[in-house]
Amino acid sequence: AGTLTLPQKEGKFPVVILITGSGPQNRDEELLGHKPFLVLADYLTKKGIAVLRFDDRGVAKSTGEFKTATTMDFARDVEAGIDYLKTRKEIDKKKIGLIGHSEGGVIAPIVAGNSKDVDFIVLLAGTGIRGDKLMLLQKEKIERQMGVAENEIQKGQEIFKGAYDIILASSANDNTLNAKINSYLKLQFGDKMNEQQISGLTSQITSPWMVYFLKFDPASALEKVKCPVLVLNGDKDVQVPADVNIPAIKNALAKGGNKKVTTIIIPNLNHMFQECKTGLPDEYGTIEQTFSPIALEETSKWILVQVK
Repeated sequence: AGTLTLPQKEGKFPVVILITGSGPQNRDEELLGHKPFLVLADYLTKKGIAVLRFDDRGVAKSTGEFKTATTMDFARDVEAGIDYLKTRKEIDKKKIGLIGHSEGGVIAPIVAGNSKDVDFIVLLAGTGIRGDKLMLLQKEKIERQMGVAENEIQKGQEIFKGAYDIILASSANDNTLNAKINSYLKLQFGDKMNEQQISGLTSQITSPWMVYFLKFDPASALEKVKCPVLVLNGDKDVQVPADVNIPAIKNALAKGGNKKVTTIIIPNLNHMFQECKTGLPDEYGTIEQTFSPIALEETSKWILVQVK
């Protein structure tokens, strides 16, 4: 279930599909009182670009099961969106693009690499490094920004790297993974956490989504992308740090021979593309701005060049 917004005039329009970040999201990517995808869709539609945005499977009006789905399943949902757009007479089928935010920035290259129908993609805080490395980097950046002691940060890195390594070494149908991670975490946190907390953390990091995400290297998808790519990040993003992810994205695209790449880092923006002070997630809900006008302008300006 989703919403297709069309410019208020006659004709065939270029179109983008908006792809949400991780976690169960509705079509507006609603979070902490903000609706970034509503703002983005409204802005782009007024610029003459049609926009399809949809509720993740199992969320709001979409059916299906969210908690057993992986990044690859969400990629198939986007492909279903492309198939739908190709049936609409208002859509210019030669000008279908994808805009992915966060995990959506991993999904867009997967879809674009496998589809002749995708004309361009925009990665909003998309990742370029394997999932386990991203999770460790994110944890480190957030803790450092919060003022956690350096030795505590390093200890956390070692513990979680150990857990992720067990997952990376596991096979696809390993039924003992849950038990392995549980006993590993008991060894690490037995004195700090009770059974219930440890089992909660275990199911979090052994969920089908997390196991897939930790093992997936976006470079493998990016190398197959031949269409133009816009890579947009905020320099205060602590969830997907630009200084590590942008070079990784550029390298993977270059390795695949793609020279149609534009990268932009916007000062003072966080992972949600809000102007911020610290970039920390606990700030998202306290900021009045939903989506930086500069980020909106850069995105639409680049898309309009691609579709003219």
